[in-house]
Amino acid sequence: MQFSTTGRLTGLAITALLLPTLSSAAEPATVGFDIPAQSLAGALTRFSAATGLQVLYDGDLAQNIGAPALKGNYSAEQALRKLLQGSGLNYRFSNGNTVTLEKAAVAAPQSANTMPAITVTGRNVYDSTDPYNTAYTVANSSTALKTDAPLMETPVNVQIIPKAVLNDQQAITIDTALKNVSGVMTGEGSGGLSDDIYMRGFRTSVIYRNGYRFDNQFASWGKREMANVERIEVVKGSAAVMYGQMEPGGMVNVVTKQPLATSYYAAQQQFGSYGLYRTTVDANTPLTSDDTLLFRFNGAYESAGSFRDLVNSERIFLAPILKWNISDRTQATLEMEYRHDNLINDTQAWPYVNGQFINMPKSRNLMEATPQNIDDIFLGANWSHEFNDDWKISNRFAMERMSTPNNLAMRPNSADGKLLNGTTLPRVVFGQPTDINTYFTTLDLTGHFDTFGLEHTVLFGGDYYNFRNSSRAYNSVNVPAIDVYAPMHSGLIYPTTYSNRLTETDYYGLYGQDQIKLPFGFSVVGGLRYQYINQAVKHRNLDYAYSAVTPRVGVVWQAQNWLSLYGNYVENFGANNGLGQGGNVLPPQSAQQWETGIKMEFFDGKASANFGYFDLTKQNVATADPNNPNSPFQVAIGEVHSNGPEVDLRGEFLPGWNAIATYANLNAIVTKDYSGIEGNHLFAVPRNMGSLWNTYEFQSTDLKGLKIGGGLNFRDESFNYDNSYKTSGYITVDLMTSYNIKLNKSKITLQLNVNNLLNKTYFQDVITSLDANSQVNIGMPRSLLGSVKVEF
Repeated sequence: MQFSTTGRLTGLAITALLLPTLSSAAEPATVGFDIPAQSLAGALTRFSAATGLQVLYDGDLAQNIGAPALKGNYSAEQALRKLLQGSGLNYRFSNGNTVTLEKAAVAAPQSANTMPAITVTGRNVYDSTDPYNTAYTVANSSTALKTDAPLMETPVNVQIIPKAVLNDQQAITIDTALKNVSGVMTGEGSGGLSDDIYMRGFRTSVIYRNGYRFDNQFASWGKREMANVERIEVVKGSAAVMYGQMEPGGMVNVVTKQPLATSYYAAQQQFGSYGLYRTTVDANTPLTSDDTLLFRFNGAYESAGSFRDLVNSERIFLAPILKWNISDRTQATLEMEYRHDNLINDTQAWPYVNGQFINMPKSRNLMEATPQNIDDIFLGANWSHEFNDDWKISNRFAMERMSTPNNLAMRPNSADGKLLNGTTLPRVVFGQPTDINTYFTTLDLTGHFDTFGLEHTVLFGGDYYNFRNSSRAYNSVNVPAIDVYAPMHSGLIYPTTYSNRLTETDYYGLYGQDQIKLPFGFSVVGGLRYQYINQAVKHRNLDYAYSAVTPRVGVVWQAQNWLSLYGNYVENFGANNGLGQGGNVLPPQSAQQWETGIKMEFFDGKASANFGYFDLTKQNVATADPNNPNSPFQVAIGEVHSNGPEVDLRGEFLPGWNAIATYANLNAIVTKDYSGIEGNHLFAVPRNMGSLWNTYEFQSTDLKGLKIGGGLNFRDESFNYDNSYKTSGYITVDLMTSYNIKLNKSKITLQLNVNNLLNKTYFQDVITSLDANSQVNIGMPRSLLGSVKVEF
């Protein structure tokens, strides 16, 4: 398996990766503006995008201030003067590309001196929900602590992937987005049909949606749709205090697009390699003139083939949301998501014979086309009320129903691990049509008060989560064997006999947290959660319950506005481990983590960095019973350990130049086990991994609107489950270019992304043992993704 390329492609890759610093030319005398009336923060974001000027001001300075509509041709200074009219703010040009806002001078009584203007030297503030926002950084997050807090004051490693990054990389799956976070990698769960995430070495099937837990259980439920995603927030380390049972490596929270007070419409047509065709729409409109009712709709249709034989997919996605601003202090929201997928499961069987994987093209599929049909509907309602400026209550209710009425899969089935007659592979088909019903509700009370000069932000809350899984497990049926060197496909034989399975789990949680601001830039956070879980495995007549109290403490010292040192200790309450001897349920897993690090901001908040080191240990991992090694039951005596440094840098480092750089060194090994794997590396987790991504948008008049970019992703070698095979490390190179045109009220963007430019052939991981039954995850070959997007 080899690749070839040309000097021209290589030169283009090097040019895009290095991105020389280009000086910006002067702006034209006048610029065409079409900015609707909206918040001053949103208007300034659009002003900055239209003029190329950086506007600096303190975040509190523009709160609750509106800006008038601005339409027509104006110089930058004329436009800024109109936007600031009546705001009580003045401006001054710090240099050719920077404008600093300041409070207007206040006229004092004649007997007193006039107060001078206040120069604001705070961070560059962007409206993170503005669709035209091009920032690579977000200053605040509410995922880690469930309160909106500046990242520089949060003693947790939180990495945010904003919409601008998702747009530049055309991230139509969450896999692409998560490459921008250190210590996080993705696999190809369930034949590539599910989101399979590894965080700090620990595998999870859970993705959160605005704090709502979605668990695909490593099954063929389809990947998360990105059409209505505003940004992705990744919390490193356990957030169990706020969200309950989870894996200790961290959590991925998808923040969805919300209705805005300003009309916005967009349509995007994407087309790419292997027959990819994808159409998305985004329509936001106020339904009333006073912005009492706001409505937004996101939708997507996608059809795609694959570089693998017999594999294709089709998706329909609809996501309406309605927001009711009942008063200045009270709001309610209704939302829905509907997704229908027609997919093909691909187990990527690749036999291992005579000490190596057989020589065959990576497109070859040794299984049959096994369909997966999914219907997923989500309904949500939330409301919040502010009693006053200090106290707020919020409530959320959500329900979800997922169904796979046609759920089939195939796998190799050689009894002795060898090919029949040296060429033929036995196969088996099985299925498990499943219905999952989930109900979730949470109630939070947030307050602010002072004691002895200390500022407190407290949170008290509770949540309930009900998960019901009903399925028919079809008994496997043999399918005619296939010649691996000259395959002739026979089609499916459908299984007919099955057994019913039913599991229902109730999660109850109570939690409290206090964030305290201390003198000299110190802040501390402390929290506790009580979790009670009751699970009934009804097809086995099992019913059991367990509970735990998990703490989290953290401290931050913000030594300078741009520099914070942080540390935290968290404990985790994990999933149960299955069954022990006699069918008894094993105790749940537990974990503890220490972390320390440094957070920095550069260039008035336009760029940030996080340098951290963590040490994480997880106990009660299920392992083979040393006294009954051939028994199907297990014992909870295993332990795994992961530690290492992580580095994340992101933001705008020069005018027009945005970059992301990540690196992690993960020492993830089994430290306690009685089944012969003590000392082994964790499955699929490389020791070294990282990424680099940069884009440059030309600032000069002649080339304004043109953007070029590129990046690379690298992973060190990794191991299969029993460490009998080590995959090779690899590096992939990506490129992008785009050009946007402003036409009357519309913005048209043409874009092309090339992924795996050098067509590198690699295995992400090897799933099973090394024999004729081996399965792998094959890396995506070179692929192109083009786009035409219209916004107005």
